[in-house]
Parts: sequence; structure tokens; C-alpha cells
Amino acid sequence: MDLTWSPAEQAFRQEARAWLQANGPAEPLPSGDTREGFAAHLAWERTLFEARWSVVSWPARFGGRDASLWEWLIFEEEYYRAGAPQRVTQNGIFLLAPALFEFGTPDQQERVLPRMAAAQDLWAQGWSEPGAGSDLAGIISRAERDEAAGGWRLFGQKTWTTRGAFCTHLFGLFRTDPQAERHRGLTYFLVDLRAPGVQVRGFERFDGDEGFAEVFFDGAFVPDRDVLGEVDRGWSVAMATTGSERGLTLRSPGRFLAAAGRLVDLARARGAPGGLAERVAQSWIEARAYQLFTLEFLTSIVAGEQSGARSSLNKLYWSELDVRLHETAMELLGPDAEADGPWSRGFEFSLAGPIYAGTNEIQRNIVAERLLGLPRG
Repeated sequence: MDLTWSPAEQAFRQEARAWLQANGPAEPLPSGDTREGFAAHLAWERTLFEARWSVVSWPARFGGRDASLWEWLIFEEEYYRAGAPQRVTQNGIFLLAPALFEFGTPDQQERVLPRMAAAQDLWAQGWSEPGAGSDLAGIISRAERDEAAGGWRLFGQKTWTTRGAFCTHLFGLFRTDPQAERHRGLTYFLVDLRAPGVQVRGFERFDGDEGFAEVFFDGAFVPDRDVLGEVDRGWSVAMATTGSERGLTLRSPGRFLAAAGRLVDLARARGAPGGLAERVAQSWIEARAYQLFTLEFLTSIVAGEQSGARSSLNKLYWSELDVRLHETAMELLGPDAEADGPWSRGFEFSLAGPIYAGTNEIQRNIVAERLLGLPRG
């Protein structure tokens, strides 16, 4: 593995760094999970798009720069290094888009990707259901064929829909063959949340953020052109999406390198008694190790290898690193930690990491069976 950057890649880094320094928000934006904050984040996302920084690795015709995956990784490092805002379009850009590039028709790509890049259409993820949780194969929301209309009627409920209260569209699985076994008979749909028969109910989390939503479907129509992949074979499309969620796109190492750097600065400013200095150093080492793992991981992807179950290993690592890093910060702050400060909010959010994108218990089973070859328990 070559750990050096080419002159072109170094120039790309300098261009990104200069632009972010000149154009990034002067003050932190409100939480993107509140209505006010979401609007402020959208304004920022559109600024990124206008300068062609929102989707750097996409083809230029969709709003990107035709950048390599290495350059995308560089941009992510510079983005977090600059302290730029959270990407509220991430469910579309980082999760749905890779599946669209792999499984989408040319018509779907031309219709969906440019509007996604421009933050005109905003995508929520429709996986979880009240009775399914992390068991994605256990969903019961269904789609019934409407032959006369040339499409499908959706029925059921999705829950824990991140920023669903503010989004315009949803992607997710629905059961199209109720007689099929668990992983079969599922179809992946692209749904307009403004369609008749869709009801979105936002609800507040304990921290007061209001972006989460439950989404109810009562005969909402989806045309055939908005089926992603093949009918009854949506599981493979969903696995590509969850692979992106667990793998590189959702949690690039730049996020953790920046957080570890802030943790070191906090320890220097406040002191780190009672073994906390070792924990600070360990967090920095683990963030750096994740960066090196990512470089090796990306090397294999560029060489044409599939990420497969390694994305589960990746998710285990970054989610637990995030918790440990923020726990150390909270102990450094002690009683001075603000209830609504950046470290406190980061700590609260880190606790969700072992749950979303598939619980870590599920990921350990995948790693044990598919990477280590251990028998089922």
C-alpha cells in the first residue's frame, strides 16, 4: 500500500482546504435535526453544490467533479478538519446513491442523482418497523400490484426515520411476495413522501430534536419506474445500501481524526489526571488506525474487490471508537460539561452508533460467521 499522495492529489487537498476556509460557516449551525437547523444546513449544502463540492466523486453531469475515491477521502479529511457542518443530505448522497449507481437504470440516475446532489430532493431511509427493529428480513410493510395504474400500492409503517419529518422522499424495502421466505419477496422502492396515502408524523427525541418520524402508508402509489433493482429481489439492493452505511461512506476517517484532535486539545487545556492522558492517547491512536485501515480497505475496493462482510467489521470499529472517545471527553469535562454543548451532544449521538446501521450484536454474528468461519450458535 502506497501511503504517499501524488502532486495532483496534494493540489486537490489544497484547493479543498482553501475553499472550506474561505466559505465555511463562521459560526456553528443549529442542530440539523431541528426545523431551523435543517433549513440552515440546506443552505450550506446548496453552497457546496454550487461550487461542485457536494458530491466530488460523482460524474460531472450529475454535479460532481469526477474525482477519484482517493480524492473523495482527501475531501472528507479536509471537510472535518475545517469543522464544517454535518451533512443532512447524507442518507441520499452516501447511502442511496451508491445503490443507484450499481442497480439504477439510466433514467433513474438522470432523474434522481442531480436533484439529490443539489439538495432539491431530500431522502430518508425506510428500514425499521415497529416489529422488525434490526431484523430487516422481518419487515411486514407490503406493496400490492396495481396493474391498471402501472405500479404498486404501499401499506404499512416505517419508524425511526432519521430527519424524515423534513425530507421529501424515502427509500426502503416492502414485501411484494408474502408467501416467500424471509429474505425473498422484498422489493426496493423510491417513494415520494408527498404522495397521497403517505402520512409523516414527526416526534421529538429526548434531546429535543424533532427530525425523527414515523411514516405510514395507506395505498400510496409508486410507479414501476421507481422500483430500484428487480421486483422481489430487493434484498441484494438493500445489502448494498447497508454496506455503504456500515462501510466507508457514512463514517469516513476524517470525522474521527478531527474528533481525536479536539480531544487532545481539550486534554492539553484542562489537564488529564488519573489515567485519562493514556485514554486520550489511545483514542488518537485508534482514530489513526482507522484511517490506515480505510486506506487499505479502499485499496482493495479500487482493485475491484467487494467489501462484503468487512463492512460489518468496519462498523463495529468506528461505532465503538466514537463511544470511547466521547466518554473520555465527558470525563475530562466533568461537572463543566454543558448539557447542550458540542461534546455532550456528540456523546449522546455516539450512543446510537452501536444500534443504527444494524446493531453491533448482529455485526458480530456476521463477522464471526462470514469472516472467521465460525459455526452458528
